[in-house]
Amino acid sequence: MIDSPKNFNFSNLVKCLRYRALDQPDKIAFTFLQDEETEEANLTYQALDEQARSIGVMLQNLGLSGERALLLYPQGLEFTAAFFGCLYAGVVAVPAYPPRSNQSLFRLQAIMADAQAAIALTTTSALSNVERQFTQAPDLQALRLLATDDIPIDLAQVWQEPALSKDTLAFLQYTSGSTGKPKGVMITHNNLLHNSEYIKQAFELTSDSVSVSWLPSFHDMGLIDAIIQPLYTDFLSVLMPPVYFLQRPIRWLQAISHYRATHCGGPNFAYDLCVRKITPEQRETLDLSSWYSAYNGAEPVRRETLERFARTFADCGFQTKFFYPCYGMAETTLMVSGGSVKDEPVHCTVQADTLEQNRVLETSDDAQNVRHLVGCGKAILDTKIVIADPELLTQCVPDQVGEIWVSGLSVAQGYWNRQEETEKTFNAYLANSGEGPFLRTGDLGFLKDGELFVTGRLKDLIIIGGRNHYPQDIELTVEQSHPALRSGCGAAFAIEVDGIERLVIIQEVERQYLRHLNVDEVVKIIRQVVAEQHELQACAVVLLKTGNIPKTSSGKIQRHACKAGFLAQSLSVVGQWSQQLKKIKSPHVSALFTASPTPQQNPNLFVSSNAGEVTNVAPL
Repeated sequence: MIDSPKNFNFSNLVKCLRYRALDQPDKIAFTFLQDEETEEANLTYQALDEQARSIGVMLQNLGLSGERALLLYPQGLEFTAAFFGCLYAGVVAVPAYPPRSNQSLFRLQAIMADAQAAIALTTTSALSNVERQFTQAPDLQALRLLATDDIPIDLAQVWQEPALSKDTLAFLQYTSGSTGKPKGVMITHNNLLHNSEYIKQAFELTSDSVSVSWLPSFHDMGLIDAIIQPLYTDFLSVLMPPVYFLQRPIRWLQAISHYRATHCGGPNFAYDLCVRKITPEQRETLDLSSWYSAYNGAEPVRRETLERFARTFADCGFQTKFFYPCYGMAETTLMVSGGSVKDEPVHCTVQADTLEQNRVLETSDDAQNVRHLVGCGKAILDTKIVIADPELLTQCVPDQVGEIWVSGLSVAQGYWNRQEETEKTFNAYLANSGEGPFLRTGDLGFLKDGELFVTGRLKDLIIIGGRNHYPQDIELTVEQSHPALRSGCGAAFAIEVDGIERLVIIQEVERQYLRHLNVDEVVKIIRQVVAEQHELQACAVVLLKTGNIPKTSSGKIQRHACKAGFLAQSLSVVGQWSQQLKKIKSPHVSALFTASPTPQQNPNLFVSSNAGEVTNVAPL
């Protein structure tokens, strides 16, 4: 029996797709774009249902119901069919990225081992590459592989619907790893249905909505907002490969313009990339007036990014009120909070020095030493947000920064096979009231009139001299200090030197500046602006080759990986300055602060030489 489509009444996601396939079999659900000239493929509800049933039968015949399956797909409609094929078989899907040549398999190995995957699914075209990459790792080589686009479609006729409920585990969403090793977040059908209804109401989505997304399908935002949400609400989703956007950002906005998209978005860097790479001549071809919910889910959302994009594309019909800052994470399925699609983003300007003391003091935009914050909306439905002291576990008073805690039906069931971490993260109770359980997000922020403002991550917080410093503030200062430095490609973190926390800055260089980079000049400027604006002295500044700073699959800076690379001297360095320091708390850095080769020893080295300080550099 097919459930009613109204108001979150599906008992599971399989029922939702089955209803769409029977109610509107020929309606196009997904369109995949490969280039400007070609609509690579369309997928109707009926076709998706048939493919999912055939894949489901194959998996059931292999005795995999209840097991975990790695999904190793390039961006495309085959991933969507395989994901639903797993659901149709009662198999727990584990989305991951397909291995690429010359890429470490460490993350994929960690996911496979943690999930205890029984099989890996992929496409026929990708199969040989996956097999070749797997030969590098015995544990992966032993994993069974199956190309799902080769499965006979007539198997769909013998499909038997598995016993599913709202509480059935649908998939494992592995965290991006921005603050540690990836963990498998357990997402049930109920989590997915609730968060889909949440997103539908928050963005006021209807069957007339249109989405255009380049976000990776194995990432929570790409999977849930660009695949599951359009199916749930019944609107067209246009997909494209991430590289399609990254190589030429105009492609994304052209698709938005062509399909009259209403609901699209991404992290900060996507909007910044559009501003930098799309020419005035290209902008003349765009009509963005339909794009009424341009969501930005980066942490935190930058006011400068919103203003710059709105100003740049105003003549294309884009309005400031189209921006929709929001907040979410894998542990809450996806979305936690958002504003109204009819309102402009909410801003709050606060004193930076009081924020360093975990207090919020509003001030005017033109005051000195301020930080501009963007509100990420409010909680709706049954979701509740509280701000708690991360050490005392008590609810914070108004105007106090603390850890963001969340409760509600969108909160996931915990981490796969990690009971201790699940208990610590998903079962927090307020010490002063006993209220709970809450999810501890690890993010810092505050509430103002119900509006959530995210200020940073607890684990990334830099504490020097008893003062709190948010790394993203320092990173923004650095990237804006010199035109040779890449936007959104820097990391600031602390290391322990002689028992004292000291600041290290890692920053990528724009490609066109690499050959003639004046390291001395750039380092001097970075140290100067950091000292002036943050009252901090950097103990090391490292300039990296273009495209080499560690990032997660969703584009977040992996500060912990930057720190590990710095200590292990494994970063792709083009120029590096450091102070003469004696003791660093790491076994990998005995030679880090030693005299550098001279230019005569290697003429390709960039060298910075400040009196009384030691330079450590690497060749291009």
